[in-house]
Amino acid sequence: MSASQAVFSGWMEITDSTVLDQSRHYADEERLVALVNQYASTLYRVAYSVLRNPADAEDAVQEAFVRVLRHRDTLGEVRDQRVWLIRIVWNIVLDRKRRAKTRPETDDVSELARVLPSDGLSAEQIAAAAQHYAHVLACVEQLPIKEREVLMLSAFEELNSVEIASVLKITESSVRSRLFRARNLIADLLQHTRSLR
Repeated sequence: MSASQAVFSGWMEITDSTVLDQSRHYADEERLVALVNQYASTLYRVAYSVLRNPADAEDAVQEAFVRVLRHRDTLGEVRDQRVWLIRIVWNIVLDRKRRAKTRPETDDVSELARVLPSDGLSAEQIAAAAQHYAHVLACVEQLPIKEREVLMLSAFEELNSVEIASVLKITESSVRSRLFRARNLIADLLQHTRSLR
């Protein structure tokens, strides 16, 4: 056999391990695409609820999926992917907040209106809903940080107390007591502002 035949025949040979590696790679890609499709909007809402900036929230979600991509070999070990992904994005946004030491707020009603449903509402109703939404968010901002975190994950992301405890790395009873305090504080704040009107 000549050298060119050996090279050519080696080029044509496809080992079983190569095929297996490629099939694993495609399966990993399909799992990641499914994760992005299923959880991107949830992760965006979590990030936006903390960062209050659409571009920063999108960056945080993208960074979360990049981290998942880096650690995709541990994906099979994850019990609850939703909670796991929320924890990743939660840590990312908290790290960004710590680095920035500021919380950018938006008074732009058009930005707030973008996240509100508008089917069948007049422009006045949309503006009123956006203003009310901004007012509720401002009241949430006044809550102590521990109560605010629990309330945002419960009310905005609809996580249960077990999932919140997992995301925040606290006990479930702590979640329930913080949530109780947060709801009472937010009710007092909203009542106080109504009485000022």
